[in-house]
Amino acid sequence: MATNKGLEISAAFPYEKKKVQVLGNHMAYVDIGTSSSGSVVVFLHGNPTSSYLWRNIFPYTAKQSRCIVPDLIGFGDSDKVAGLEYRVRDHQRYIDAFLDAVLPTERITLVLHDWGSTLGFDWASRHEDRIAGLAFMEWVPALGNWDSRPSEFKETFTKFRTSEIGRTMIIEQNFFVEIILPRGVLRGLTEEEMTHYRKPFLTPEDREPTWRFPNEIPIEGHPKEVWEKAQRYTEWLMATDLPKLFFWVKPGVIIQVEDFEMLSQQMKNVKTVFLGPGAHYVQEDYPHSIGQEIVEWMTELKL
Repeated sequence: MATNKGLEISAAFPYEKKKVQVLGNHMAYVDIGTSSSGSVVVFLHGNPTSSYLWRNIFPYTAKQSRCIVPDLIGFGDSDKVAGLEYRVRDHQRYIDAFLDAVLPTERITLVLHDWGSTLGFDWASRHEDRIAGLAFMEWVPALGNWDSRPSEFKETFTKFRTSEIGRTMIIEQNFFVEIILPRGVLRGLTEEEMTHYRKPFLTPEDREPTWRFPNEIPIEGHPKEVWEKAQRYTEWLMATDLPKLFFWVKPGVIIQVEDFEMLSQQMKNVKTVFLGPGAHYVQEDYPHSIGQEIVEWMTELKL
């Protein structure tokens, strides 16, 4: 089991963000570390987070690699886009354009979480020759075993997927930031950390991206487009020989013990790391363990 070895989990984010124009709007990102003959490490977050989620992790990899840490469109310091639905297909277009603009030819090691895994695995499956390795945690497969999920999880996310109740909870009450995020961190979040996470979503108009994502979760075939995408990249992930680093926790939220056992047994060329007790936002509970393990894995494989 990995440990943080008593290291401080800092709330500070002393990193400058660059901006690049893609599809007529600006995406913000951290560009840190040194270029070398190895791959560039790209970190992709999910809902309702941003590059801030990785703040205690990418400093480890930045000691030996260039690191690119974007904010998804509508999140962090990236633009909010009037009229954009923020569906998975919209985010995929922006991530594709972002990587074309910032890393047009470089080999990439992807570090993925939550919806960042959907976007990252889809991109990787279409650009396998550009991928050096894949590290992931609490990622989004096609959820065919919805009935086996905890009752509170099912009840809450069923409410999210209703236009009236879900929009009231997420848009008006900021439920994803105020409730779901803190519940997904075992140690709790400090007020300074919550201030960072609240900043992109201070008004109801800002929160559309956080409402759309729960409605895109691929559950038992719906929505069809995302379900089929998740099936394709999950099948690809099982079959590819690319090096993989699979972090897991107990009980987890998306990846529970039975999911981990089934998926890890089917994967080729995978190293698994048990972090310990955890829920969903494992970067906030085990950042130092995650950072150290990624560096050791990349060093061993010369990624």
